[in-house]
Amino acid sequence: MITRLSQSIILEQLHHSPAVALLGPRQVGKATLAREIAREWPHETIYLDLERPSDLARVGEPEIFLKKPGKLIIIDEIQRVPTLFPVLRAVIDERRFAGEKTGQFLLLVSASLDIVQGVSESLAGRVSYVDLGIVNTLEYSPNNDSNTLWLRGGFPESLLAASDTTSFIWRENFITSYLERDIPNLGPRVPAETLRRFWTMLAHLQGQVIDKASIAAGIGVSPPTIARYIDLLVDLFLIRPLQPWSGNIGKRLVKRPKYFIRDSGLVHALLNIKTLDELLGHPVVGKSFEGFVIENLLSVAPKRAIPFFYESSSQAEIDLIFELSSQHRIAIEVKRSLTPSLSKGFYNACEALDIKQGYIVYPGQERFHYAKNIEVIPLHMMMEIIKNL
Repeated sequence: MITRLSQSIILEQLHHSPAVALLGPRQVGKATLAREIAREWPHETIYLDLERPSDLARVGEPEIFLKKPGKLIIIDEIQRVPTLFPVLRAVIDERRFAGEKTGQFLLLVSASLDIVQGVSESLAGRVSYVDLGIVNTLEYSPNNDSNTLWLRGGFPESLLAASDTTSFIWRENFITSYLERDIPNLGPRVPAETLRRFWTMLAHLQGQVIDKASIAAGIGVSPPTIARYIDLLVDLFLIRPLQPWSGNIGKRLVKRPKYFIRDSGLVHALLNIKTLDELLGHPVVGKSFEGFVIENLLSVAPKRAIPFFYESSSQAEIDLIFELSSQHRIAIEVKRSLTPSLSKGFYNACEALDIKQGYIVYPGQERFHYAKNIEVIPLHMMMEIIKNL
């Protein structure tokens, strides 16, 4: 089993908050992590999986069942029963009035959609949020080669499969399950085959600013429908928009986000890439590695470090910027080369944004000086820097 960095964060939050919502896509390991937390929790716990009819029946009278003084109640797939949220608010307040102020509920949520909004409205001031993304490099191979993680992605069953073939089959089944079962169960009526074609097009366009009209024409839908598909996949924690930096510096800048499929293994499955050799020879290799690095860095970034990319009409570009304040920014360029080099556009962008420190993340294992205030650095070392900002 892989120890997740979020485990200590969740335990800490439970000691300070009556409820913690653990957010992440299906199959990312939320239930496994919750059971580990239950083993460590100093008091009795109750685990409910609302996909099981027997557990669903237990909350048929939630006002009665959820009043369990002194117990941590873990509710998996709570978005299936959104009517529980107002009840939770009343129960939390009642238990708090009785002197129980923390560690009441751990809520596992697989889709934001309107559910996170519902949590916010019903449990305002009573819930804290922890994002559980896919397994990252520090969790899987902190000091070693991460090619397996890059190829297979960070869903635990895919990553820990007995072979690349078994991993690929798992990811194929995962995609099919989402399209044919999970999305329809959440309510949206989306043709599975059309959404698969769109998802595959996003894989081809990994890490790019997309033209919704062009994509819409390619799969025979309207641009508003493409926008709806994007929102759906974002809400399911499957794709990530990276916003452009758009401050007022008197330059013409790209103003639309780039989109990344968050799990590199899903990118490869959608593009029928089964092995590392196939990946290294595929046109998507550079953007796949860029997305892999960016997702890893964002998984450990503190909330105060706001991520952007930068691109101007004069080809000044930076793959990733972490902005900690108007006077403190870090520039990161991703290069899938053991002998990386920077274009003039990177220096121009750093000058325009007054960035004093830059890094090149590459697939090697050594850290070394590249130029003034610029270092070449392995991913796991860059993650430690970002984690400790």
